[in-house]
Amino acid sequence: MIAAESTLPPLLLHNFERVASPTPGVTMSSWSAEPGIRAGRMWYRLEPAQRLDGGRALHLHYRFTADAASDIGWQLTLPNLDATAYDHLEFWIRGDDRAGFADALKVEFKQPLPNAPPGLLRQGSAEVSGITGDWQRIRVPLNLMNGIADWRHLRQFGIVLQPRRSPAASGAYWLDDIALIRTGQPGPSTRDPVIPPIKTAWENSIGGKAAAQPQIHARLAGWPERLLVNPAELPAADPAFLERLARDTWRGLTALSDRDHGLPLDTVRFNGSIAPDRAGLGDYTNVTNIGLYLIDMVAARELGLINTEEMQARLKRTLDTLEQLETYQGFFYNYYDTTTLERTSNFISFVDSAWLTAGLMVVRNSVAELAERCSRLIAQGDYRFFYDPVERLMMHGYYVNLPYRSEYNYGMLYSEARLGSLIAIGKGDAPEEHWFRMARSFPASFDWQSQSPKGRAVKTVNGYSFTGGYYAWKGLRYVPSWGGSLFEALMPLLVLDELHHAPASLGRNAAVHTEVQRRFALEHLGYPVWGLSPSSMPAGNRYGEYGVRILGARGYRAGVVTPHAAALALMTEPAAAVANLRQLVQRYPLYGDFGFYDAVDPKTGQVAYNYLALDQSMILIALANRLRAGVIQGYFSADPMVQRVLPLLGAEHFFD
Repeated sequence: MIAAESTLPPLLLHNFERVASPTPGVTMSSWSAEPGIRAGRMWYRLEPAQRLDGGRALHLHYRFTADAASDIGWQLTLPNLDATAYDHLEFWIRGDDRAGFADALKVEFKQPLPNAPPGLLRQGSAEVSGITGDWQRIRVPLNLMNGIADWRHLRQFGIVLQPRRSPAASGAYWLDDIALIRTGQPGPSTRDPVIPPIKTAWENSIGGKAAAQPQIHARLAGWPERLLVNPAELPAADPAFLERLARDTWRGLTALSDRDHGLPLDTVRFNGSIAPDRAGLGDYTNVTNIGLYLIDMVAARELGLINTEEMQARLKRTLDTLEQLETYQGFFYNYYDTTTLERTSNFISFVDSAWLTAGLMVVRNSVAELAERCSRLIAQGDYRFFYDPVERLMMHGYYVNLPYRSEYNYGMLYSEARLGSLIAIGKGDAPEEHWFRMARSFPASFDWQSQSPKGRAVKTVNGYSFTGGYYAWKGLRYVPSWGGSLFEALMPLLVLDELHHAPASLGRNAAVHTEVQRRFALEHLGYPVWGLSPSSMPAGNRYGEYGVRILGARGYRAGVVTPHAAALALMTEPAAAVANLRQLVQRYPLYGDFGFYDAVDPKTGQVAYNYLALDQSMILIALANRLRAGVIQGYFSADPMVQRVLPLLGAEHFFD
């Protein structure tokens, strides 16, 4: 098999024997990451290669400006290239000793994103290091460039130079024979499954996954007694209605968890019936679920749903389980089996790790008896693991099996990941500079955006200079998120009262995102209810990303409404949020024995009869903050790690 694959001839992108590439449609150019801001320049020419086989090569020169912060690069424009038959990028390179050079650079491919605005490209990249003044043949596995999964429709190949990766402000390289090759040994991939051996052997011993479902059901702490609750049963007074919703939601969170290990199942799908044999049990969980579940227990105590002794017992059981789980460099894997506790993922996620840390912080500030255990778990992971000192951003995560980082960084300030950045800074694992490196807006030249930013000027806060900017809709100004969902905008408020601590920046932005969400759904879409956020899809039992497009730089499409979005809005527009929750109850068969199901299509009335641990936890914690005067926010903000960063939040004014 390998011998047959290795006979495939290389696909030569360019050999630089002449200006035109041997592959039709391939052309050369140089670029700057942020057009209009001069970071430097690149120039190139074809010259004798000075290799044993003679011929010519590309002599590529660069020079950064003195204060350069943005990348510059050189690229080949590709003709919608299909690279699926190949598994490695290959090229020859050497540094120019006389001109100087950095010993590391980045190579990347780009392709269009499906169902995205023109010009918005997905990229896969890898760092190449150890460059010397001698010719070297470099081979990069395409699987390492994990931002791309489907290697069709390639539009660009690029060499990326970054000021922080280049100690020399100017220099030059020689490049030759850039090609795609097939070795027959593609190496590990992000798509490689993690097969838990104990769970798999157990399932096989009893007849397979379907046969295991009844036994997994037997491990649950409870089960709903009815699919739907008559809306007339719910209290007429708003405070009592919210208390009832909190009680039902908490019963569901505890019921749909593993009795022995104290871990919530990620997803339970009822498929229109509470009959156990028709349900689908997602007997896995992730670390955000666990982090929020820890907070759920504190919230339940504060709401009077359990007493202190029961809360402590539940917390101890879940912490016992956490301390048994396999970790990597002190961080937890993204998914675990709730039955056998085996990891089922190769990925270590920054944002999910941060939500687990947030949960541990809430517990250590609210339950003195468990503070030491929580502090040990917090201390074991150093967030420098995720911090990219070149980009000065947090990377999405790390694939242990590659082993290599995820392609993407959390480059936008206004996402749910901002809480993780604050935790990392407060813990001392990331510099304060990182906060100001995250984008408030993108240049107008990025024409794939939902709108062109306004007020995009350089600001200085705490000695750090960065570019501001905002979007506007019907007289309302706001810093955009990526997708325009309430999850991105409001999830951090579950633990951090941004309205209080950052009234001129994040707090104001949260209020405006809520208002635009409400008005856009009611006035523009004509929905009778509002709250667009990633959630279950009623049709097909899948998960989808939904938002108000004008609120996001890319902007997700409109679609289903999810109750967790309305619950999050209890922290920004409580009266409107309660009215919206009541509308959801009155109009749709959406309220079950364990509170709201995950989503409804307002156009068809079709309901996703699913409970997702993440979304149910967001509902419960938001209710606790509303009904008990920000109690969870108070516990989190009291933490010394948060106290260190609170002045940072209050210093910035988004709309000056």
